[in-house]
Amino acid sequence: MLQIRYVWEWPVRLTHWTNVISILVLSFTGYYIGNPFITAPDTSGYVMGWNRFIHFVFAYAFAISVLARILWFFLGNRYASWRVLFPWATRTGRRQMWKTFSYYAFLSRTPPYVVGHNALAAVAYSVVFTLFAVQILTGFALYGQFAPGGFWDGIFGGPALSAGGQVLRLIHHLSMWLLLAFGIHHVYSAWLMDTKEKNGTMSSIFGGYKFVDPDHIGNAPKEGN
Repeated sequence: MLQIRYVWEWPVRLTHWTNVISILVLSFTGYYIGNPFITAPDTSGYVMGWNRFIHFVFAYAFAISVLARILWFFLGNRYASWRVLFPWATRTGRRQMWKTFSYYAFLSRTPPYVVGHNALAAVAYSVVFTLFAVQILTGFALYGQFAPGGFWDGIFGGPALSAGGQVLRLIHHLSMWLLLAFGIHHVYSAWLMDTKEKNGTMSSIFGGYKFVDPDHIGNAPKEGN
């Protein structure tokens, strides 16, 4: 008989959806800032100005959300722990990575049983959070260039001048496409595992609960340990 387990705490769910909305808005407005594709008459208002304003507002929301999620790596339950991001560091984790890869590569019919993130997803999230950091750092470095002598220019002015504005823009732009590509894969893989495991993966990011088979708990690795 399946049991209901509280897996994703509200800070995890809140930051998840804040990140989703922020990335979508930032991607649209950022693409427009780099390539203005709207031809507007003079009576339409300040289109570029509004795009930049919205971009900056959601940039702050995204940065705060990422920082909150990083804090929850240390305060949350074992499914939210920073330890789950490094499965390659343990023998059990590496074994789970291979089992997950075997399933994705159609070498195995049975997916590895986990309550939280599977091992390959955990590795992907460690890369994603690295991209989050790259986006925040390059974004505020570019932001600081428009207010010389200001707060953000004081922090990132030196590195920004060393790397060059165009290099920062390129990194910022490429990271955006990588995050969007991950988002597409993320939705597909979550739907796939929900269909195969029938444990409420998709609904758990809304309500926090998953359906757990107690017969598999003893064989499943303990996330965060």
